[in-house]
Amino acid sequence: MLLAIDIGNTNIVFGIHNDEQWVNHWRIQTDQLKTADEYEVIFRSLLTAGKICRTDISRIILSSVVPSLVHPFREMLTGLFDNAVINLLDPDIYNRLPIKVLNPYEIGSDLVANATAAFQKYGNNTMVIDFGTALTFTTIGQNSEISGVAIAPGLHTAVGALAGKTAQLPQIHIVPPPSVLGENTIHAIQSGIIFGYTGLVDSMIERTEKELHVSLTVVATGGLSSVIAPLTKNIKACEPMLTLEGLVQINTFI
Repeated sequence: MLLAIDIGNTNIVFGIHNDEQWVNHWRIQTDQLKTADEYEVIFRSLLTAGKICRTDISRIILSSVVPSLVHPFREMLTGLFDNAVINLLDPDIYNRLPIKVLNPYEIGSDLVANATAAFQKYGNNTMVIDFGTALTFTTIGQNSEISGVAIAPGLHTAVGALAGKTAQLPQIHIVPPPSVLGENTIHAIQSGIIFGYTGLVDSMIERTEKELHVSLTVVATGGLSSVIAPLTKNIKACEPMLTLEGLVQINTFI
């Protein structure tokens, strides 16, 4: 079985893949201060609760946009899965992938995983929008290459900045309000964030299509994709496991 791990700035998502299906998957909070031993306790307990035998894990693929956690995770994984082959998704292996990665040292490995999975499923002229700590737009053009990326603050990041920089505005749950016209502070913030970001997403898609002179297949992933996607005009599919699925596919090319 394969263990795929995606270390993000806010969450660490990982899952066990066997043949064509996910056996189990988990999401935990990213903590750069945790040691290899502390992460080992978490992984060991989750795998035990999920009735996963560690000796059944023969391959591990790791993607991280948090450089300080790569070494602790390598140490943890080596100790926990002593017989598994561990691969790190980095620019050294991008040239083995079915897509071309321009400026390989200027793009996050999670976006490469997203693009690989989207390309395998939807082909050229595909955009992946990842609703994570950052809101990212990754576009695969006509020649099986990542044409470019756009990055904006993620929804949680924007809400956190708003609450942190203002004296009277609270943190909120990111859900659509009953109306664009907020009648109280909570609904006012929800309106600005939810409907404002919906407009941002549609605008970025339309601008990209205009520049490339193509119609894009738009796929959403990330924790808040299910909130924004139904409100947009252009997102055609939500793929919550897209990053991990990309890691599974990339593992076959290593």
